[in-house]
Amino acid sequence: MAIEVLPATGRWDDFARFMVPRKPGGGGCVCMSYRDARLGMPARIAYMHAECSAEPGPGVLAYVDDEVAGWCSVAPKSTYRRLMNSRTIPHLDEDQEPWSIVCFVVRGGFRKRGLMHQLLDGAVDHARSSGATMVEGYPVDTDERVDQISGYVGTVRLFEAHGFSRLQGTEAHSGGAQRWVMRRELPSS
Repeated sequence: MAIEVLPATGRWDDFARFMVPRKPGGGGCVCMSYRDARLGMPARIAYMHAECSAEPGPGVLAYVDDEVAGWCSVAPKSTYRRLMNSRTIPHLDEDQEPWSIVCFVVRGGFRKRGLMHQLLDGAVDHARSSGATMVEGYPVDTDERVDQISGYVGTVRLFEAHGFSRLQGTEAHSGGAQRWVMRRELPSS
């Protein structure tokens, strides 16, 4: 099984096949929940099409044997309207703007293969290569199995395994579990 994680920039067709609803009139996030959930479906699709057409792009895609199998949204924190205006996830004052990892999606049939680990590494690499000096995530803190719907933010254990440190607990919850602000500093290369 060959796994490759690549920026979504220039890969609109792959992103759309994976994240855009197939049925006319269908609903879905299209990874706009944190960017601008006020938009209707046609505007969400147009927004993400534009994001996939320009650097740094909206995130990374995981490919298993050349088939799109996963997605991780990673971009400068200021591009996430909902995150910047959040009352439950604190915006910690910093001299430099962090990049934020806000969600993971792994297609059915590809779960339980470690793709979230691959996606997280790929997201960090993409942020670093785009000039980021730090990356934040907002995962849930639980030792219990997290359901698909609530687990889209990842777990503290996942982030800690990839060099992230807990900064601050939040008032945000997913699936009943508290979310944390976690950060990883990225040394310049």
